[in-house]
Amino acid sequence: MIRFSPRTALLLAIISAAGLMMFAWPLLLHGYERVQPPFVFLALLPLMLVVLLSELAAGGIDTRMIALLGVLSAIEAVLRAISAGTGGVELVFFMLILGGRVFGPAFGFVLGCTSLFVAALVTAGVGPWLPYQMLGAAWVAMGAGLLPRGPRASSRWEVAMLAAYGIFASYAYGLLLNLQGWPLLTGVTVPGASGNLSYEPGAAFGENLATFLRYTLVTSTSSWDTMRAITTAVAIALLGPAVLATLRRAARRAMITPAEASLRSVE
Repeated sequence: MIRFSPRTALLLAIISAAGLMMFAWPLLLHGYERVQPPFVFLALLPLMLVVLLSELAAGGIDTRMIALLGVLSAIEAVLRAISAGTGGVELVFFMLILGGRVFGPAFGFVLGCTSLFVAALVTAGVGPWLPYQMLGAAWVAMGAGLLPRGPRASSRWEVAMLAAYGIFASYAYGLLLNLQGWPLLTGVTVPGASGNLSYEPGAAFGENLATFLRYTLVTSTSSWDTMRAITTAVAIALLGPAVLATLRRAARRAMITPAEASLRSVE
């Protein structure tokens, strides 16, 4: 796992706090007839990501780790292209979780951002929703890097923990992405659901939050998010041990200095 400085940890906390406001500000502000995307946060996010990358470079990431980041991002783009989230079937999350687990929360955060960005270019999925998807994926990978570490790196306990986390992260990601789009919708009614499920400008925080939770429950939690959770958990359970071992071998090779490599070749 790549170690990062307290300054990088603080920067991650600041970016995450700003990102959370980017998602939740419609619930915190009142009196707006129709909310608009928080363009200030959308502009700041790439700048903060550049600063985070510079912090990681100062902490020891060299060209080999950057190349590894590029390879993993390309793999994620291919997985996104062949699954595309159809019906909630999504193969991107299990690689994000395993990558964040092996390389740590800071690397995982950057991996989540770059993976979704490259995938959007490959699948022509660039739009106003992309910064939200990037940040949500970054949190998924970062969270995997923050999970506790057991006595054995490749134990069944670790795979079971990552599968359980994949289920939680799938629902959390769906909740956040729904929060991004829900305030922009009007006249939302769902068969079998009572009342209007649209955002009400000027309504109390608790009222809008309750409406949003009902909207999420009937529109995505019962279908898309559940399929994403099942796909992610099954992929981690079946492929997790082999992929973790492969990523850890790649990490050890990437972190070997040229001097150490020459010594090993002599031996």
